Amino acid sequence: MTPSEKAEKIAKTLMFKHDAFSHWLGIEILHVGPGSCTVRSEVRYEMMNGFNICHGGITFSIADSAFAFASNSHGIHAVSIETSISHTKSVHTGDIITATAVEKNLTTKLGIYEVIVTNQHEAIVAIFKGTVFRTGKEWDIDSGIHL
Repeated sequence: MTPSEKAEKIAKTLMFKHDAFSHWLGIEILHVGPGSCTVRSEVRYEMMNGFNICHGGITFSIADSAFAFASNSHGIHAVSIETSISHTKSVHTGDIITATAVEKNLTTKLGIYEVIVTNQHEAIVAIFKGTVFRTGKEWDIDSGIHL
């Protein structure tokens, strides 16, 4: 199994398949590879806040899902230990949000990722940074059993 095939199996079969929140968000995995992931979702009315703009937690969660899939793509369980987001442009009902996670640094214990979140016009709407702790436990890619 190539590293790309391994990354795809972990993200799509072992993680996403059982990720009810990512499904509720309407996330679609567009690409996953070693240390990277791109997801997309359409913003719905029930994701709006009291200002009639997308709740910041929605863009955060979409970015966080891309971050999770990217950081686990090497086959080692990785859990978030620190995240932050800067919201740069408002998001509205009907917008198509794409989050692209890219690995910036990887060691045996830590991984640092940047996720750029854009709308359907390719305007940056948020920039997310996340750090994971890599537990050392390997994903059992042959069993198809998730955590």
